[in-house]
Amino acid sequence: MADASYLTIGKVVKKLQAQYPDLSVSKVRYLQDEGLLNPSRTPGGYRLYSQRDVRRLETILYLQKNRFLPLSVIKEELDRVDSGQAPSADVLGTETLLLTVDNEKVAERLHPIDRMPELLGVQVSFVRQLSEAGVIDLRKSPAGRDLVDGHDFPLIRVCDELRHFGIGPKNLRQYVIAANRESAMFEQALMVFAKKGGVAREADDETRHQFDQAFQRILALTDSVRDELVSRRVRESFKDLQG
Repeated sequence: MADASYLTIGKVVKKLQAQYPDLSVSKVRYLQDEGLLNPSRTPGGYRLYSQRDVRRLETILYLQKNRFLPLSVIKEELDRVDSGQAPSADVLGTETLLLTVDNEKVAERLHPIDRMPELLGVQVSFVRQLSEAGVIDLRKSPAGRDLVDGHDFPLIRVCDELRHFGIGPKNLRQYVIAANRESAMFEQALMVFAKKGGVAREADDETRHQFDQAFQRILALTDSVRDELVSRRVRESFKDLQG
């Protein structure tokens, strides 16, 4: 259970809050109580969420928000997929459920860009704009067709929601530049962490776990700094509207 791919409930909420701002720990616990989620538990009783659990939660939230389905219907659809059946086309209308529930093959596959309206509900032109901004990378099929990596689907959905706030692909270019710059800083920080902590650089499970924990902590700390700096400046700009 020490697998670094498992997340605590707090990290799961933080991971999905950008796309679902009203998500909270209490809401995730409620979904557990209703039988829609069944995360693993540590010997001490703490719940740990696998990537499958996170995708399942994302599916539930998506169907609530975009399909306006009651939890009872969502649970029926999840149970259908869990038992190996196809989801009800008349209920879902797209492949969204299969994309986010226990279907690693979808994430591992490359998908033709012209299927994005069907799979994600976004226009092909929008996906191309994300590619031009450097947010995602399109691949080429042997026949020359543009393909989208299934791993990019959650990111594309987040970017699509940002458009409602007037933040488009061109605006996101600054995050691509920042990510390129910060990744180098993080790599250096992890090297320092290895030297100070005496962590072996061989690729074994324990080393990967230690590095992932350190990396996640660096991400959380730098996110806190970034959030505070941005919040401070935005509050200053709108101080006349506060209190």
